[in-house]
Amino acid sequence: MGHSNIISSHLEDMAPRKEKNDKNSKDKGEDGATMILEYLRDRYYCQFAQQTYTVKALKEMHERKEVQGRIAGKQIVYHALQDVPSDSTSAQLAALDCELTDLRAQIASTKQHEKSLRAELAALSAHVPTGKLREMVSRLEMEREEVLSRLSLLRSGRVATRVVSAVEQETVNGEWRVWKGRVVVRKRICKDMWEKCSEALPEGFQRIEELWETLGLDGML
Repeated sequence: MGHSNIISSHLEDMAPRKEKNDKNSKDKGEDGATMILEYLRDRYYCQFAQQTYTVKALKEMHERKEVQGRIAGKQIVYHALQDVPSDSTSAQLAALDCELTDLRAQIASTKQHEKSLRAELAALSAHVPTGKLREMVSRLEMEREEVLSRLSLLRSGRVATRVVSAVEQETVNGEWRVWKGRVVVRKRICKDMWEKCSEALPEGFQRIEELWETLGLDGML
C-alpha cells in the first residue's frame, strides 16, 4: 500500500493528457521513465499498483533493458539494473589468491629449511666448536708454510744434502720391517688379553668400549 501510494503520487504528472503537440507528450513520457528509474534505484525491490500507464511504462522500460523484472505470483516485480562485477576483476583476484598461496608455501618451506640448518649447525658445534676449528686451521696453515719453506731451500741447493746409498736404504727398510712385525704381534697379544679380561664386564658397564675409555687406554679396539 505504501509503495503504491508513493508511486501513484509520483506518476500523477506523468499520466497521458491531451497536449497541443506530440513533442510535449514525448518529453513528459521520458520524464516519467526517468522518475521511475530514480525511484527504483532508491528502493531495490518495489511493487506498483496495477495502473495502466505505470504498467505500460515499466513494460516498455523492461523491453529497452532499462530495468529488470521478475514474476512473483500474479505480479511482476521491477528493480533497477545492478552492476555486474567484471570478469577481469575476478580473474585478477583469483591470480592474487594463487600467488598468495604460493608465497605462503615458500615461506613455510624456507622456515623448515632454516630450522634444519640451525639443527645441523648446533650438532656440528657440539662436536667441534667453531673456535677450535679456526685454531686447527691456523696451526695447519703455519705447518704448511714451514714445509714449503724447507722444500724451497732443498730445491734451491742452498742446503747441503747427502745421497743415501742403496745399502743404507736396504738396512733402514729391514729394520722397519722388523719393528712392524713386532707391532703386529704385540697388537694381537693385547687384543687377545683384552677379550679375556672383558668377557665379564664389571657392574655398571654395558659395553666393552665404556670400560676401555674408563681405563684410559690408548688406541682403538
